[in-house]
Amino acid sequence: MSVLPDPGASRAVLVGTSRYDHLEQLPAVSNNLQALAEILCSPLALQLPPQHCTVVENPAAAHTAMAAVREAAADARDTLVFYFAGHGLIDQQDTLSLALPHTELGRVETGLPYDWLRQALLGSVAERHVVILDCCYSGLALGRMSASSSLADQAAVEGSFLLAASAETRTALAPVGDTYTAFTGALLDTLRLGVPDGPPLLDLGAVFRHLRVTLEARGHPIPQARDRNSGARVALGRNQAALPAPPITAGETAEAGQRLWPDPHAIRTVTGFFTALADVRVTSGLTHQAVSQRSAGRISAGTVSTLLNRRTLPTTWATTAAYLSACGVPDDQITQWHAIWQRLRDEAPTADTASEVAQQTEEPQTKRSWQRSFSAFRRERRH
Repeated sequence: MSVLPDPGASRAVLVGTSRYDHLEQLPAVSNNLQALAEILCSPLALQLPPQHCTVVENPAAAHTAMAAVREAAADARDTLVFYFAGHGLIDQQDTLSLALPHTELGRVETGLPYDWLRQALLGSVAERHVVILDCCYSGLALGRMSASSSLADQAAVEGSFLLAASAETRTALAPVGDTYTAFTGALLDTLRLGVPDGPPLLDLGAVFRHLRVTLEARGHPIPQARDRNSGARVALGRNQAALPAPPITAGETAEAGQRLWPDPHAIRTVTGFFTALADVRVTSGLTHQAVSQRSAGRISAGTVSTLLNRRTLPTTWATTAAYLSACGVPDDQITQWHAIWQRLRDEAPTADTASEVAQQTEEPQTKRSWQRSFSAFRRERRH
């Protein structure tokens, strides 16, 4: 069964190199980073809190990117997403290295060895890992490697899903004049527009299949993927092509039970609780006013809005129960929601809240030289 990660217990690290001293420039990579960060933090995808999505553009050295990955690996308990866009280099031993601004051909020690990243991911406490590599030359590498070892096989991590662009040439990765690289552009379109006639949740398996068809039709290199331990079931968001769902009417209890409601068992944090709670309304296809009307006066439209925009758990259960019932959530699932609400109440203050407070109070100068949150990255891009 596909599952949306809990954004409060998940992290994303987006690394990209757009400027090179010795290799071809890739200006579209900068746009990749901004757009992907925006989507991952939006209702179109994982709805990550901005501080949970770290952007590292043009890292000066390998340790700069590795520091961000290690911090995210230590904090993520649900899903850890790693993305890289830029040149990829392969040495004579078929070892993948991600090119950084000062990387030189023939000197892979000047890049970021992928195996360093792989070891950091393997050491993470996160339950699931998503690795997305938009590297040029990866298709060439796949063709040169032995049958027992491909780039996708080498880069795979246990409990993960690996998605590799496998671009064969530099121009295929970043067509001249395009805003984004070919692979990432197709990925962004998939998250924004969805997959027609696709599943309600855009799990990585569905995303990969759609990207293969789309990129092949455009004459671009075909992406590669590897799935370990059902990593393909991790969803990057709801399928926008399947929204909005028709509103549930009285008497449609059977149909309501068949809807793909957010799974309360996937909730680990308060942030995840409210993200899933908002997703319930999206799944129902109802407006705030319609939810109020279906509650028989128990909650107003304003109360619905207030509930979905809270940052702390309600002290009582009644309003949340009325909201779930009015949206059409089956009674047995409402019972599960109540158990999650009670568990989170018992765990207060939650681990993710403590982590966020620590991040907010940490002296920013200690991180600014190597790491930027999504919010800081957007501010810089405006100037």
